[in-house]
Amino acid sequence: MFYWVMKRIFLGPVLRLLFRPWVKGLDNVPHDGPAILASNHLSFSDSIFMPVMVPRPVSFLAKSEYFTGTGLKGRLTAMFFRLTNQLPMDRSGGAASEHSLQAGRDVLAAGGLLGIYPEGTRSPDAKLYRGKVGVAKLALQTRVPVVPVAMIGTEKVQPIGKRLPNIRRIGIIFGEPLDFSRYYGQEEDRAVQRAVTDEIMYELMRLSGQEYVDEYAAVVKQRLAGQLPSPESGSETIPADTGTEEQPGSAGGSGPDDGDDGVSGKV
Repeated sequence: MFYWVMKRIFLGPVLRLLFRPWVKGLDNVPHDGPAILASNHLSFSDSIFMPVMVPRPVSFLAKSEYFTGTGLKGRLTAMFFRLTNQLPMDRSGGAASEHSLQAGRDVLAAGGLLGIYPEGTRSPDAKLYRGKVGVAKLALQTRVPVVPVAMIGTEKVQPIGKRLPNIRRIGIIFGEPLDFSRYYGQEEDRAVQRAVTDEIMYELMRLSGQEYVDEYAAVVKQRLAGQLPSPESGSETIPADTGTEEQPGSAGGSGPDDGDDGVSGKV
């Protein structure tokens, strides 16, 4: 009820009036039945604008820290996220992330729409970064279509670190559903998971017009924060697609904050 009231009566009408979002391809979202909405991730507001424009409820995988905050602010944040169909996602990799993905499978098994961010975190510079294979695992295990969603201009509405949004127009493009039935039965094949993920990222690049960088956004953020050396130094190891949790710069993952299996965004 809270979700419907916020979307239809309070938040939805205000967002439509202020930001005048334009939308293309909304008919590509199934009118019923399960589907994954795989989106690029430019801003915290992506998780607000996209569900507002989709007629059906959309559940999102969100970082688990939003559900474990302390104090009044932490409790209110956790309550808001639960009431707006957000699901906690442990992004540390390995068994923890796999357990979190089960919540996404449950949404799809019930015939719902699941929104996820294959990049695993917001883009630090509006470029599109390498996707993590959690989206492929979900799509192949549940055998549902994947609708690529391109958010346009939301990084200008609410840049990273900015609390109050800038009032300006944004856009959303829903691409044609991607069918991966040719890979069914190969859910655990790592090469297949990577191929499916890369196909999704290609569609996001094509729809959004973003420059693509074949590197994890989490690694770039760590480098910008001074936690990793620059590639020019020759001392950084490129993270592999193992899906396990590793330390920054090691060969196994993309750092302790974002294992390769992760699909949620740092919102």
